[in-house]
Amino acid sequence: MKTFAIAACVAVAGAVAGATRTGDADPAPAEADGPPREAAQEPMTFFVTSVGPGDGANLGGLEGADAHCETLAAAQEAGGRGWRAYLSTINEDGSAAVNARDRIGSGPWHNQVGKLIASDIDELHSEAANLDKEMILTEMGDTVNGRGDNPNMHDILTGSDLDGTAFTSRGYDNCGNWTGNGEGMARVGHHDRLGGGQHPTSWSSAHFSRGCGQEDLRGTGGSGLFYCFAAGG
Repeated sequence: MKTFAIAACVAVAGAVAGATRTGDADPAPAEADGPPREAAQEPMTFFVTSVGPGDGANLGGLEGADAHCETLAAAQEAGGRGWRAYLSTINEDGSAAVNARDRIGSGPWHNQVGKLIASDIDELHSEAANLDKEMILTEMGDTVNGRGDNPNMHDILTGSDLDGTAFTSRGYDNCGNWTGNGEGMARVGHHDRLGGGQHPTSWSSAHFSRGCGQEDLRGTGGSGLFYCFAAGG
């Protein structure tokens, strides 16, 4: 009986050892190549200018404003994307009006940190647009002073109505279609969606400026800044 019990124990031990050796022979799970890669950031296709040209609403017309957008973008290695200023002009001296919404391409547009602000032109001019002080960044990724900050700089030049078409009303001169720095007025939006005016929460068409000079723009809470969009190029 003792001999049989010893033999049985030896057999069991051998089986366990065999099973252990078989398990050791299984291939180890393949190791991952590394941590998962982060999705590439969307390129910047929208910003508000960190500075204006410095001559009030005299931007050198649409051509000068577009060039300012390109210069600021190029300084951040984002040039050559067909940058256009979000500015409208009115019918003046027989020239046709220009709508800001028709100048900026079809979208989508992303801010300096790659966040989507709007997928297309209709969303851009709707309540679904992702536009407020924290999303409307400069070409360097900074926020711009808004209502409650010192100085307040939330008035952004647009010359546009709520839908991005040229703003028109009796006596409105659009600061000589962005060539004037004296008397007159420009239509401005509020980048922080706060304040007073006819449409205080509109980023594109909140109210009129006090005048066209640099001090006039500052007097109503601005600094001669404007929006830039990449239209493609």
